[in-house]
Amino acid sequence: MTSQADPDTLLLDLFDAALKAADPLACVPPCLPEKPAGRTVLVGAGKASALMAQAIERAWDGPLDGLVVTRYGHAVPCERVEIVEASHPVPDAVGEAAARRILALAEELGPDDLLLCAISGGGSALLSLPAPGLTLDDKQAVNRALLRCGARIGEMNCVRKHLSAIKGGRLAAAAAPAAVHSILISDVPGDDPSIIASGPTVPDATSFADALKIVRGYGIDLPKAVRDHLEAGAEETPKPDDPLFEKVETVLAAAPLLSLRAAGEVARAAGVTPIILGDALEGESREVARVMAGIAQSVKRHGLPAAPPAVLLSGGETTVTIRGEGRGGPNAEFALALAVALDGAADIHAIACDTDGVDGAEEVAGALVGPDTLARAKDAGIDAEAALASNDAHGFFEALDRQIKPGPTLTNVNDFRAILIR
Repeated sequence: MTSQADPDTLLLDLFDAALKAADPLACVPPCLPEKPAGRTVLVGAGKASALMAQAIERAWDGPLDGLVVTRYGHAVPCERVEIVEASHPVPDAVGEAAARRILALAEELGPDDLLLCAISGGGSALLSLPAPGLTLDDKQAVNRALLRCGARIGEMNCVRKHLSAIKGGRLAAAAAPAAVHSILISDVPGDDPSIIASGPTVPDATSFADALKIVRGYGIDLPKAVRDHLEAGAEETPKPDDPLFEKVETVLAAAPLLSLRAAGEVARAAGVTPIILGDALEGESREVARVMAGIAQSVKRHGLPAAPPAVLLSGGETTVTIRGEGRGGPNAEFALALAVALDGAADIHAIACDTDGVDGAEEVAGALVGPDTLARAKDAGIDAEAALASNDAHGFFEALDRQIKPGPTLTNVNDFRAILIR
């Protein structure tokens, strides 16, 4: 393929390369530990966890059993490990029951045993076991509020950890004195293991006071039981100096930067200069899009930071503060805001997708943008700026048939954005 290839085809090839770099079947087996003298129990949570469990089953030649919870529609067949599907991004009773069973499995283990954990993005909502005194309804209400207010993933997971009986290192605490080996696929800016799925096996440096500061900063109206629980601060999460983590190992199997680099190699092979802007970009989708539009126009007009043909690659997790009646979706909103900012600029094409195949709560990964996006919308009687104002990017791209729908990708290294300048 060359830089003269169809822009949509090249952009989709870049997205595919990013996904392949985070394929659990390839990246998980090299992360496996030595077999223990006793039992090995595999547990996990996240959108990639079922395929991670399948990869582990295929590579593990000793006894193995356990339980993994993934999102509805993300299960794959496993022979020795039970796979349960539950709700994401708002937790449900199935996820709560699975989390309770996973905690019980950990508590059964002895000093010669191994708790093997397959953890990926989405695990926070799927591994939803309320702290004593709280209910699933409480956690659902807080989750919905956090999703709507535009909180960053680290902020969301700080709050979640302090409302949980299993996250924030508590799963590792339950497994002691057994060894714990966690294999992670990162979906968070910076790849902090304590943030991925709210760190069920990782020590936590945050506090109840931090969680309270976050919810107050966003003006979230908490259920009384949640407010009382956070204000009481009765039982902090296990901290980094806790001796229970002496037998805990954590390995990162896949991460956003690895996927961006893989996409960059495909671009280079096509005669396009890759410019990786970062794997940890955060902020409001529409604001990040305006900045990206400016960089793309600099490439086109001035050849800076590189001359065309070039592609701007970035990852991380942008957010949407829902103010309108639309369906949100940070990647779709980024794409729409980018189209508006570029205003039909020639020779600039883009893709913005969530690598798990789900943008926000929609069964859509994201969208494609080209110089003709706004003209096509106008011809169809669609007001792009009105759609952006009402957070209806999914509706906008659905009407133009420019959505990307790969279905569950069974991995998750967060947002993938590529802006091609020819």
